[in-house]
Amino acid sequence: MTKTPRRTLDTRLVRAGSDPKKFDGAVNPPPQRASTVLMPTAEELYAPGVKTYGLVGMAAHDALKSALCEMEDARDCLLTASGLIACTLPIFALAGAGGHILVTDSVYGPTRRYCDRSLKRWGCETEYFDPDIGAGIEALIRPETQLIFLESPGSLTFEIQDTPAITEIARKHGVPTALDNTWGAGVYYKPLDLGVDVSIHATTKYPAGHSDVLSGAILTRDPLIGARIAQASTDLGMMVSAEDAYLTLRGLRTMMTRLRQHEASAYDVADWLAARPEVDRILHPGRPDDPYHALWKRDFTGSAGLFGMVLKPCDEAQVLAFLNALTLFGLGFSWGGYESLAIHCDPQLDRTLGRPDFAGPLLRFSIGLESPTDLKADLANAFEASGIRA
Repeated sequence: MTKTPRRTLDTRLVRAGSDPKKFDGAVNPPPQRASTVLMPTAEELYAPGVKTYGLVGMAAHDALKSALCEMEDARDCLLTASGLIACTLPIFALAGAGGHILVTDSVYGPTRRYCDRSLKRWGCETEYFDPDIGAGIEALIRPETQLIFLESPGSLTFEIQDTPAITEIARKHGVPTALDNTWGAGVYYKPLDLGVDVSIHATTKYPAGHSDVLSGAILTRDPLIGARIAQASTDLGMMVSAEDAYLTLRGLRTMMTRLRQHEASAYDVADWLAARPEVDRILHPGRPDDPYHALWKRDFTGSAGLFGMVLKPCDEAQVLAFLNALTLFGLGFSWGGYESLAIHCDPQLDRTLGRPDFAGPLLRFSIGLESPTDLKADLANAFEASGIRA
C-alpha cells in the first residue's frame, strides 16, 4: 500500500475539523448554543471524557481546536474569549504566590498591565528582561522562577527574540516558557518546534480575519502543562461563544490566502515608506536592513502585515495631523483584519528598562487587503497635510 504523504498546511487548515457526515452533509459544523447537555443515562452524568455542560464546547469549538492543533502540530488547544485572556491565563495557571516570572520588556501592553496589577496583588513578582537577552537569561533565573514569557516580534517595536537560546536555558532549569505568537499566526512561526511550551494566539486577528470576533487560543504539546491551563480555565468558567468559535473557524479556512496578500502588500508599503524623506526607519524584521533580519530569516518562514515606522523628529501636532488626514487607514487598535489600520505608539511605549531610542515618533500600520497603490496615495496625502518635513 502506498503511504499518503502529509498534506500541506493550506490543505490541512481548509479541511481540519470538517466532518460533513456528522451534520447532514453540511461542510461546516453548526454553531450550537448550549448550556445544559442531556445525558442518555444516569451513569454518564459523571463519566470521564463525556460532554456534560456547554462550557466544555460543542461541535464548532471542537472543529476549531482540531484545526488550530493542525496548524502548530500541538497536542492540546484551549480556546479563550479574547487574545488577552490567552496571554494571561497561562500566567495565572503556571505562576503563583511567592513565585517569580520573567517577561520580555517588549510585551503587549495589556499583558504587562496584568502582571503589574493582578499578578503583583497575588504575590508573584514580575521581572522584565531585554528582548535581546538570548542565552543571557540564565543570569536572571532564580529557584522560584515559575515562567518565562516571550513575544516575538514585539507588537509595537518588532524585536525578534532568540527563542531557541532562551528555551534551551529554560529547559535546563526546568522553567516552562510561553510565547505570544500572534504576529507569526502559527503559520510563519512555529515556537513549539523551537522548544517553547505554550504558543499563544489572539485569534481575533489573522485567523478570524474580519474585525468582528473576539477570541484567543493556547496551544501546547506538554500534557501536564495543558492540563494545568485547562484546569485554570475550568475553575474560572471561561469559554468562547459558539458564534465566535464558528466565525473564527470560518476565517481560518481562508487565512493562508489572506496572509500572503497581507505580507506582500506590507512589504510594498513599507519599502515605499522607507524611501520617504520624512521617515527615519522602518521596523519590519523581514526587510534586509532591519537589525533583527538574521534572526527572522533563521526562525520564520514569512511575515505578517504589521510593521512600525519611526518618523524624523517632529511634534505631536504633526503626528496627529498625519493620522487625521488618512482616509483608507482606520484609526484603531487590534490588527489582522481585512482593513488597514494606523496608530501612534508613543503614548503606550511602557518599558521598565528604558524607552527605545528612536529619532522621532513611532507609528504602527496594519496593512489590510486594499490595493497598495491606494494605500500609498493615502499616506502621501497624509504626509502633505501633516507638515512633517525631512
